[in-house]
Amino acid sequence: MNIEQARFNMIEQQIRTWEVLDQDVLDLLNEIHREDYVPESFKGLAFADIRIPMEHQQSMMMPKEEARLLQSLNLNGEESVLEIGTGSGYLTALIARRCKTLKSIDIHQDFFESASIKLERSGIENIELSTCDALDLLASSNKYDVVVLTASLPKMDERFLNLVNDNGKLFAVIGESPVMEACLFAKQNGDSWAKESLFETDLPVMIGAENKDTFEF
Repeated sequence: MNIEQARFNMIEQQIRTWEVLDQDVLDLLNEIHREDYVPESFKGLAFADIRIPMEHQQSMMMPKEEARLLQSLNLNGEESVLEIGTGSGYLTALIARRCKTLKSIDIHQDFFESASIKLERSGIENIELSTCDALDLLASSNKYDVVVLTASLPKMDERFLNLVNDNGKLFAVIGESPVMEACLFAKQNGDSWAKESLFETDLPVMIGAENKDTFEF
């Protein structure tokens, strides 16, 4: 397989046609090599328009979903970001290249260990990785300019919104399989929020959130 041709085709045929037109985002997809983050047994599908399976019944987003998410955040390089769900580390790498500082957590130790190695090889230094349960963060007083949830929630939990600074943003996928809604929540002031629907998707539910009572935004 011609790797660079496959990468070009992914960007031009999948991503650009999905309304991802931010040239900085498109350039970043050339810089951060997706094949370096895909599980070894699926490297041949690194550029395919599919969700690549991972351990623990998790999966990587489609390339066009990752790109659309990144474009929607509209990062300027000055933000503090919290990513909940490191997974393969690929989206982590993309976000880190666009923000000032990134804290990324995952409940699975093997994801943390694998992503740590890959991110170090990519030369990414503005990042703090740790292993913990996302639900344990909800009582924290720490706040971030941007929060990204890479697993889905059956309904929006307002406690995640409380992790966001004024004028900040939160990306979350809300709903139940097979059709979920990827949303961007923008904090305007105080407790005032604007919600933008980005695209339909179907992602694994956040561990521990399956049967929790949640607040519907």
